[in-house]
Amino acid sequence: MNKHRIVVGLSGGVDSAVTAYLLKKQGHEVVGIFMKNWEDDDSSEEDSKYCSSNVDFIDAAAVADVLGIEIEHVNFAAEYKDRVFAEFLREYQAGRTPNPDILCNAEIKFKSFLDHAMRLGAEKIATGHYARVRHNVASGSHELLKGLDASKDQSYFLHRLNQAQLSKTMFPVGELQKTEVRRIADEIGLPNAKKKDSTGICFIGERPFRDFLNRYISKEPGPIKDAKGRTIGEHVGLSFYTLGQRQGLGIGGLKAKGAQKGGGEHAPWFVARKDMAQNTLWVVQGHDHPWLLSSQLIAQDLSWTTGQAPAAGAYGAKTRYRQADADCILDATHAGSMGLRFSDAQWAVTPGQSAVVYDGDVCLGGGVIASAEKT
Repeated sequence: MNKHRIVVGLSGGVDSAVTAYLLKKQGHEVVGIFMKNWEDDDSSEEDSKYCSSNVDFIDAAAVADVLGIEIEHVNFAAEYKDRVFAEFLREYQAGRTPNPDILCNAEIKFKSFLDHAMRLGAEKIATGHYARVRHNVASGSHELLKGLDASKDQSYFLHRLNQAQLSKTMFPVGELQKTEVRRIADEIGLPNAKKKDSTGICFIGERPFRDFLNRYISKEPGPIKDAKGRTIGEHVGLSFYTLGQRQGLGIGGLKAKGAQKGGGEHAPWFVARKDMAQNTLWVVQGHDHPWLLSSQLIAQDLSWTTGQAPAAGAYGAKTRYRQADADCILDATHAGSMGLRFSDAQWAVTPGQSAVVYDGDVCLGGGVIASAEKT
């Protein structure tokens, strides 16, 4: 194996720490970079309670010390706000539900960070994502593959990476099970070996999501209506809800007058539609209500790992993270759009989220869901 100068994105978590360890063990020259991607608008006590950036940097520095590698602290907060957060707010204000982690990977971790690493003389970068990169000798292209640990696979979040990015990227832990990563971290005495995995959107941390959005998006209350057109409550603003949402609707105890106990009237409510023009939130009862099921979708803002759309035909696709691949037919792409038709109706297909297409273990790319046709 050729030895390289590799810059590793050290997040403070165990996955990136083991990534750095494995690469150094292989004889590469490893340098760590800690990326700060978010700065709160103020430094109130409320913000500091949720902001884990300082703690994460301390953990990353401790890992670098144990491994005997250099670490640099780099602030990409301005780029993040311009390229990721601004788009995040635009999408929410339009009533869609974006996935900022996907945009962050494409615009920050594998663009700003990659550029910075190249300026440091790196030949490759590496992160702790559960995915793999394979060079296809026959085609000469670099393929993005699922991580071997199916329960941790993160290729969905990486589907917008292009050939230039994939050719410079390594995902060492993508070859391992998470349990093995934890075991290695414990065995070599990493200080964060038992650190809990981070969850949620990177710049929000563990804070309540609605409280965070309140800072940036004004509330426009309006009616909540059921499938029969009856007004059964009031929403706080359509931006604060997503399709398939069950919690936080404020109508949990509602039932029809005179309804029998145990009847369908007691089934839970789910967000099914958002009518921006009428400022109306439509809800239905029951997880499998027809309004929540879609047999096909249209996606736009397409991005393919090879730079070219795959041929029309049968594939697998995910319309949300942690979803098993669903059998579908990809229609020929045209005018920057693609259509996916599913063998089995998909639940709560959400505009703003990503539809990602797979050929077995190979992640081909995908696009942003624009609309879905209900069954």
